[in-house]
Amino acid sequence: MTIPLNHPHKYAVLASGRGSNLLAIMKAVGDGIVPTLPSLVLSDKRDAKALDCAKEYGVDTLYIDPKLHKGRKVYGAEIVRELRNRSIEMICLAGFMRILDENIVNEFPNRIINIHPSLLPAFPGLDVQRRALEAGAEESGCTVHFVDAGVDTGPIIIQAKVKIEKSDSVESLSQRILKEEHRIYPLALTALIEGRLRVVEGKVIEEKRH
Repeated sequence: MTIPLNHPHKYAVLASGRGSNLLAIMKAVGDGIVPTLPSLVLSDKRDAKALDCAKEYGVDTLYIDPKLHKGRKVYGAEIVRELRNRSIEMICLAGFMRILDENIVNEFPNRIINIHPSLLPAFPGLDVQRRALEAGAEESGCTVHFVDAGVDTGPIIIQAKVKIEKSDSVESLSQRILKEEHRIYPLALTALIEGRLRVVEGKVIEEKRH
């Protein structure tokens, strides 16, 4: 299947690790779900597997060394500079393990999306599945949301629920949620690329395809 390389809306994926959600996006492009590959995959880790994944698909990569741009503000300014130089319009976070500086958020208002492994607003932050199990929650899941100045507080785009079984461990629950992440993240990204998402009074409204 031919994968489209050119699209009027250019987006970058920011990732720090293995890039499983990035790979899901790449595969979704091949399946005709997402309209275009990212223009850039950017990482704060030189050895991030996400960079290798991008190269396999012919996508440009960039490593920005945090040690050369110390402090969130300075590092954020460098990211903005690089994205501007490439005419990037949107950002998709795929396991990027840094809180974005407010300058990045302000540069791309309602054009940065992230996926979080819980049903927000429940369990923001880290160690999500351990906290869900310890709390005796009956269900968990994942959330795609816009990124704002807070931590996992932006307007919710789409969620998927996963029932918590009595036999679940952190690992087993995480794996089932990850499958749902790989399903819904491409859907949210496509809606963003196609301009079908609007934020009205803190709520996301998705316009249907014609």
